[in-house]
Amino acid sequence: MSNLADIIEKLILHKLANECEDIIVLKRNEMAEEIECAPSQISYVLSTRFTIERGFLVESKRGSGGFVRIERIPVHTMIYEDAAEQILEDTIFTEAVEIVKSLTAQGMLTGREAGLIMHFFDLIYKHIEPEERAPMLRSLILKLAEFT
Repeated sequence: MSNLADIIEKLILHKLANECEDIIVLKRNEMAEEIECAPSQISYVLSTRFTIERGFLVESKRGSGGFVRIERIPVHTMIYEDAAEQILEDTIFTEAVEIVKSLTAQGMLTGREAGLIMHFFDLIYKHIEPEERAPMLRSLILKLAEFT
């Protein structure tokens, strides 16, 4: 038999699967009554199994009228965000190229897209100062996430 944390997780995932937008809003107390457990057990599952690392954003408000909002983050968005975070003012061109190669190896970019991105990176590195370059490169990578 499953433990209580597994049951709570399955119930939340089931509710999330039934939503088109990958977002659900739950009442912690109502859910605890439905499963016959303490609200703190719901909180425990949310904090350990619905983390950013696992692809979820959780917003919680306690008290009367409180709620829990759970949003599933698409994995590809997390990959692009991680790649963008790697670009700093002191990131050299070869490191930026490695980021593009990594995105390509993960199937996030086609060879053609990678070639175009590397061409833009080359232009940016030749003509833009480092303090302006990093935000521009991060923006370019994050924009890719919107089109996948």
